Amino acid sequence: MEDEKQLSRPKRIFINDVHRYSSKHIAKFLSTCVEGESSEEAEAEDTIDSTRGEPAFNIVGTVPADTKEEKRSFLLKQYTSPTRDELLHCLLECDVVVYNISETGSQQQIEEATWALKALQAEMENFESQKMFILVSTVMTWAMTKSQNPDETDGLLTEEEYIRRRPHLSFRNHHNLEKLVLKLKGGKKSKLRGYVVCSGLQYGKGENLFHFFFKVSWLMQSPKVPLFGQGSNYIPMIHVNDLGGVIQNLIEIKPKLKSKYVLAVDDSKNTLEDIVKMISDTFGPGKINILPEDEATVMKAFTPEELQFLSINLRLDTFVIKDSFSLRWTSEGGMVENIKSVVKEYKDTRQLLPIRICLVGPPAVGKTTLAEKLCRHYQIHHIKIKEVIEEKLSQLKKIMNGADSEHESDEVTAAAQKQLEALNKSMEMNAGRLADHLVFDMLQEKLHSKPCRNQGFVLDGFPRTYEEARLIFTEGVTENPDSKTQIPVFNKEITPEHVFALNASDDFLTKRAQGLPQRLAELMHYTQEEFIARLGRYRELSTAEETLLDYFDEIEIHPEHIEITAGDPEYTGALKKITETVGLPKNYGLSPEELEEDERKKEEGRRQKVAAEDAERKHRKEAALAEMAAQYEEWQKNLRELKRQEQELLEARCLPLRNYLMKYVMPSLTEAMLECSRIKPEDPVDFLAEHLLLNNQDEQQ
Repeated sequence: MEDEKQLSRPKRIFINDVHRYSSKHIAKFLSTCVEGESSEEAEAEDTIDSTRGEPAFNIVGTVPADTKEEKRSFLLKQYTSPTRDELLHCLLECDVVVYNISETGSQQQIEEATWALKALQAEMENFESQKMFILVSTVMTWAMTKSQNPDETDGLLTEEEYIRRRPHLSFRNHHNLEKLVLKLKGGKKSKLRGYVVCSGLQYGKGENLFHFFFKVSWLMQSPKVPLFGQGSNYIPMIHVNDLGGVIQNLIEIKPKLKSKYVLAVDDSKNTLEDIVKMISDTFGPGKINILPEDEATVMKAFTPEELQFLSINLRLDTFVIKDSFSLRWTSEGGMVENIKSVVKEYKDTRQLLPIRICLVGPPAVGKTTLAEKLCRHYQIHHIKIKEVIEEKLSQLKKIMNGADSEHESDEVTAAAQKQLEALNKSMEMNAGRLADHLVFDMLQEKLHSKPCRNQGFVLDGFPRTYEEARLIFTEGVTENPDSKTQIPVFNKEITPEHVFALNASDDFLTKRAQGLPQRLAELMHYTQEEFIARLGRYRELSTAEETLLDYFDEIEIHPEHIEITAGDPEYTGALKKITETVGLPKNYGLSPEELEEDERKKEEGRRQKVAAEDAERKHRKEAALAEMAAQYEEWQKNLRELKRQEQELLEARCLPLRNYLMKYVMPSLTEAMLECSRIKPEDPVDFLAEHLLLNNQDEQQ
């Protein structure tokens, strides 16, 4: 009864660290598995929807507290940095515990998985039903294993030899944990069954370990993709979805499975050079540059641990997933064989989608200036027809001169010579101009180039007419069954997905052209005579029966009109409107060097602003102090003047009294004081008073 009850509900599966690359995609894969649907039945379905039945698994997982908030709809419940008690409670509620230690930087996961395994063993007698512990390990635990037969040239190791596997020195802890899991008792009566899934290096779904090669190829900033080391080592690999499929099969068929050790690798036997060369051919410049291995850390391309993964040299063969499992393979033949689908996954997962824009408008309206701003914002390519022609001619001349003779065959050189002769002949016959069909071929080649296909482009003022657009973008026509009209079928890889028509008045455009320096006006063919003629031709084309904008309307890429005015000299309003329509950038954005330079400029701007504010504050303070000093000096001057005037007034008032005292008082008083000093009486004051009184009486008599 207990087993029936267990089967009636979806199995609850625990997966550690679902914020990490492979754990996240394993969890996503298992969350889409449907109850009662075999892998053969699932193979007929392209998508999982609600009509296909109940989910087979409910996924719970852990994430650290410092991870960024992210919507993980594939989880039933998420535990953020749980304590050991909380984690044990979670594990006891689950039917299957999956611990993934297959990625770089997994030491903490090994310690936690070891604790979890021992904690479950301690609680095993209290289990209500059987539980499964699956350890997802890495082929690095086989890295030092040698073939039993030294004479074998291929050195192929089979899954049955797992007992004698020898780990890379840095992966002994992985090996020890594998042995702990394998020691769990098997059998139907065991309440805790343990399995080891030894995973090859994982790829797919946006990439992880191989991301550097994809990114360098996609950016096309280097003529060659770097390969660190000789690259002759064989790398066992598996698509991350196929790893999820192995775990799904292991959960579903465990009673039938005798082996507790499962190798999860695909059928590929590719070297690192094979992998990098295929990525470069499909996605990038098509060439590789072999560099010393230590250059990887100097260039900050890989960490030392990642280099250990990429340096593995093993050829493994598995029989369990071939004989006992029913896998719905995503990439059975490996990355090299399935590179197109892997590249598509990479671009879709990372949202690396090309942005294709076309700017049209009259001369001097600002197409080139606005195109440059858009190219900087979206990190895409500025396509000007004149530069396309110059670039093609320069490229053909380099091939002819043998600038890259190491990689150019005689056939390529001969073809370049023939094409260059055709171009020169066309220019001779057309007064220095190329025939239209040759220009269109060059433009199509440029738009089909990998940089334009990867990142996108801004077409600057070309094409100009309906017919030119039709010849460049249209691949054929199809009939509309409703109206029985023909609809152009355009090439979606090179046709702009956003068209913006810049508008301005003739008066505004003429004044702008006249405001240019004479030398620049001549260079741009904006002298008054040339500009008026060009503007007239543009207005004539705009009123034709079929215009360029009509072509885009026909293929349902409806142009947006933007008015350019004198009040927006920096094109801020126009740029804002375009970016709102196009949306956010869909690429890696600025490179680390560009980010550093941008940050340096911002920091310099901040420093200059702070310095200017400090200087302004200092100036204001000095001005205030100077004003206060002047006011103080003025106050002191006024105070001195006031004291002088008071002194003069006092002296003026005291002059009559002084004269009086000097005439009538001082002689008698001086005589009395001299007499007092001579006699020295005991009471001088009484003596002075008596002396003055007697002297006064004598004078009166």
